[in-house]
This record gives sequence, structure tokens and C-alpha cells, in this order.
Amino acid sequence: MESQKKHAKVYSFEFFPPKTDEGMEKLRATRQQLAELNPRFFSVTFGAGGSTRERTFDTVCEIQRDSGIEAAPHLSCVGSTRDNIRDILDMYKSQGIRHIVALRGDLPSGMGLPGEFRFANELVAFIRAETGDHFHIEVAAYPEVHPQAPSADKDLENFKRKVEAGADSAITQYFFNAEAYFHFVSRCEQCGVTLPIVPGIMPITNYTQLARFSDMCGAEIPRWIRKRLEGFGDDRDSIRAFGAEVVTRLCRTLLDAGAPGLHFYTMNQAGPTRAIWNNLGLSK
Repeated sequence: MESQKKHAKVYSFEFFPPKTDEGMEKLRATRQQLAELNPRFFSVTFGAGGSTRERTFDTVCEIQRDSGIEAAPHLSCVGSTRDNIRDILDMYKSQGIRHIVALRGDLPSGMGLPGEFRFANELVAFIRAETGDHFHIEVAAYPEVHPQAPSADKDLENFKRKVEAGADSAITQYFFNAEAYFHFVSRCEQCGVTLPIVPGIMPITNYTQLARFSDMCGAEIPRWIRKRLEGFGDDRDSIRAFGAEVVTRLCRTLLDAGAPGLHFYTMNQAGPTRAIWNNLGLSK
């Protein structure tokens, strides 16, 4: 973890663009509550195949304009061409955006072709070629190995390619096993990768939803956590209390070991993230 200890700690929160006006109002309220915590940036996800691209752009621009917090839009390879990525980059530059999260993205069911960019390293290289050092570029990391990677070694090679293409820092897929993160960082250090690798943190609020997400993205829910959550049934208060306890302990372990911050997958809710934040005493 020596490579990570040298980096300043960065805290950030992730949103997804709402599909309705009501959802947008709820996100504004969430954003205002989380802005009080003074994060480094708010990231906004990018709809696969263009399904939410317009709302992503609108959400990003509103955050940049109104919140006082830097906005960091996601860009995905899926369904993208060099021309439309160039147009999006130009639009973001015109709005004062200087932070990008560059991802390969998941191919939606029934969509035959990923687009002109096959892998995230190609997208990172294109952004660098088009815009130089204008954007701080985040990429994804997978401590528990990307679910589509043929092996842990191949996954690490893919991550190193993104770094060599011009990434500035990385955000991990969420996990609940700190040792997976420590092992991944150690392997990165062994191959000379020392950029900030910020742990992605998922608050636990709904077991069914968490299990579904985790099965899709390859994040392991340890058996003892699964069994405790199953035992609570529909008792949402108990699920949230237990989730806050477990995730707070995880975050404290990561930060004490030298992790360079935390990135919270908020699911457009302020309460669960704020509970963990307060438990950690980060506002003091």
C-alpha cells in the first residue's frame, strides 16, 4: 500500500441520470445534501447505447453550474464513435468540465456491436490525443477481477494498458473484502502501477437489489453478510443499520491502511452515504 499512502485522499459520490422529472428533483435534493460534505467531485453515469446520454449531459452541466462541486461525467465505449465522442468532449470543455470517467461499459442485451472503441484503453488514448491534458481521466479497476476477464493476470494487463494510455487515477468496482483491494494494489505495485486507486463503496440498503447488482458485476458478497441480510427479511431498518456498520468498518480498514480516499455509489440517495460518512468522522 506504499504507493497509495503518498496520494492525497479524495472523496467523491456517484449519481445516475434520472429518467423522469420527479427523479431529477429527488436527485437535486440528494446532491444538495451531499454537497455539504464537500466532496472532490460528483460523477454521473453514462447510459449504455445512448439511452440516457442527453440526461447525463444535462445532469452534468447542472452539477457543474449550480452545486459548487466539480462534475465528472462517465464516457463509455459502448455504441460510441470517434465523431460523437469528439463532439461530447467539445461540449464538456465548453461547460468547463475537466474530469472524465472513461469506461468500456457493458454491452446491452441485443446490441450487436460495441462501437468504434473496443476497450477502455482505446477511449483513454483517444481522449488524450484529442484534448491533451485538459481532462483528469479516471478509469475502472476490479480488485475481484472483471467478470468477463479470462484470468486475473489478463485483467491486470488490461488495467495497466489503461494506465499507460493516459489515465490519471482509478476507481474500483465496489467490494466488501478489503483483502481483495490490498492484494490488487500489491500486484499493481509489482508491475510499476502506482497511480491513485480509490476504493468504490456501495452502501447496503436493499439486499435483493444488492444481490442482483453483485451477480451482474462480479462483486462478491461474503457468505456471512448474505446470511445476515437474508435473516432480516423485509426489515429495512435492520438491513440499513447492519449495512452501515459493515461498510463503515470496511471503509475504516481501507483508510487506515492508506487508501487514497473513497468513491461512494450513492444510488441517488443521500442518507446511507451520509450515515457512513458520519460514522467515519470525515466531517470533523
